[in-house]
Amino acid sequence: MSNDGVSRRHFFFGSLLAGAVPAAGFGSVPSLRALGYKPFYDKLNVASIGCGGQGGVDLNDAARTENIVALCDVDEARAAANFKKFEKQPKYKDFRVMLEKEGKNIDAVTIGIPDFMHAQVALACMQHGKHVYCEKPLTRTPWEARILMEAAAKYKVATQMGNQGFSHEANRVAAEIVWSGAIGDVTEAHISTTPGTHPTGLQQPPPEDSVPDTLDWQDWLGAATMRPYSAYYTPYNWRGFLDFGTGQIGNWATHTAGPVHTALQLGAPTSVECVSLVGSSKITYPDRGTVRLDFPARGGMAPVKVFYHDGPHANDPDLYHVPGMENETILPPVNNLVDKGRGTAGRGGGGRGPGAGGAGRGAGAPPARPAGTPRQGAGGPGVRVFGEPMGPVQPGVLTGNGSVFIGTKGIMATSSRGEGVQLLPAARWAE
Repeated sequence: MSNDGVSRRHFFFGSLLAGAVPAAGFGSVPSLRALGYKPFYDKLNVASIGCGGQGGVDLNDAARTENIVALCDVDEARAAANFKKFEKQPKYKDFRVMLEKEGKNIDAVTIGIPDFMHAQVALACMQHGKHVYCEKPLTRTPWEARILMEAAAKYKVATQMGNQGFSHEANRVAAEIVWSGAIGDVTEAHISTTPGTHPTGLQQPPPEDSVPDTLDWQDWLGAATMRPYSAYYTPYNWRGFLDFGTGQIGNWATHTAGPVHTALQLGAPTSVECVSLVGSSKITYPDRGTVRLDFPARGGMAPVKVFYHDGPHANDPDLYHVPGMENETILPPVNNLVDKGRGTAGRGGGGRGPGAGGAGRGAGAPPARPAGTPRQGAGGPGVRVFGEPMGPVQPGVLTGNGSVFIGTKGIMATSSRGEGVQLLPAARWAE
């Protein structure tokens, strides 16, 4: 993920090498050494936990500027390409064994594994004194996030969660628009994510399969309750299961909620309410639903109601209609700031890797809908769900991945990971 030529991972690793600003001046080698940091001309020794998919992207981004000293993955087939690429580095299936044997050679780790193991792995790395770059979502539960926050302070390590939208120019512009007062006091915001390509609303566990020779199923389960292996879980569908993933909240709302969180400077809500729910399940996340969060006044900002719409589709009777915008396309194109001379074209919109529109899965065909599973709602713009046709983009309606800010003087919308921003109606943005 890159913005104006500087990636978040480059910023993270570069910051580790630079250290704090010492009294002798920024980049003073003696003072940095005294603080326990390496001088800027040294490289960090980085280990990668999770070497396929987005974890592989993190690994290769780190390799651009740092030394890769160890790789860890429980799935040899998933990690095969990077295991071959970094053939000289030692390989492990168990991250605990890697930390024990290679710990003295490791400065920092990248973590790109299923959500449910983020907290356990990150905590173990921090306990070993390693700096941590962890993919989003940081954890599966708020309690786990609090534990990691306390650990980072206790062990005095640098940490960062990977979320490319937060470093995009459009995310900053959206905040500037709100802070400038251009749309007045924001009293309501709506966050939307398309239906995911993972399962929802399942009533029965997936069928049991033989464990592949290339997968260590027990290590994959990690801290989760032991259960039979199913090919349906890996490498992607675990995202929809309550025990393993975070559904679209962690998969995409971590992106679409970013501009809302930043611009409105949100803290903890005073109340949370489930407004609607369709397709509930004790195994997976529901088919769709809406949650309302109420936030108090914050400094000079008015109290605000924030609605999260999980999985709305074209035929949903509860679609959010943006007031007064019946003839407008609500969400802007990604990287639309280029038209106004700000930002860069970037990589948002397709392909693999940071900034890609396919969450690391590329632009190939969507996964086939497994036999016996319920039909999924049609996806929003750019998303195909289990081979179902995409729903049309309806004027005036919030569908797709993005957010809408309702202010007393106007309306603003952001799209995707925060990579697009515009005032509504479009005529106002054109001005």
